[in-house]
Amino acid sequence: MGKKETVIPITIKPLGKTRWNDFERLFGKRGACGGCWCMAWRLSPREFAQRKGAGTKRAMKQLVMNNHPVGLLAYMGKEPVGWLALAPREEFIRLKNSRILAPVDDLPVWSLPCLFVAREQRRQGVSVALLKGAIAQARKHRIDTLEGYPEEPYSEDIPAAFAWKGIPSSFRKAGFFIAKQRTPKKPIMRYYVRKSP
Repeated sequence: MGKKETVIPITIKPLGKTRWNDFERLFGKRGACGGCWCMAWRLSPREFAQRKGAGTKRAMKQLVMNNHPVGLLAYMGKEPVGWLALAPREEFIRLKNSRILAPVDDLPVWSLPCLFVAREQRRQGVSVALLKGAIAQARKHRIDTLEGYPEEPYSEDIPAAFAWKGIPSSFRKAGFFIAKQRTPKKPIMRYYVRKSP
């Protein structure tokens, strides 16, 4: 008989001042992807282009050091392995100008626009754990509605640069459903935390 593989449990923690170094380690020199530091949704395209890299890193660090809710980290043991952005929809400027991702209704929602998993830990359930962690955080903070914007992959082998919004199957596994779909591969998915409208 072969050796039984040890499964390391995934734990989810909100990003705060004491976890900044973990976030920095997870994102690495490239800021996860192209110097983003998870600021692409929070800035206009022009401002993002001007600031990406050191500027976006400083902007995210300032939010964190000011105790602003920005998202969740996933850990395997003490190692940070994943990230999920989580904040009120109105904080993500790019959503305001998107026709495809325009509001479904007038409910106040918290958005999950960005999901990043370290290369070595992909396909191990980190994305689903982060989404379930967001639901737990929402219950704790009395947030009624969560909303994500995953994209249906064109093939099974998804480059990291194209999976940063998450994929619908991960959202479905966490209990989300399609609330609106204006284009075939880009649904708006929701989870009603406290009550369905």
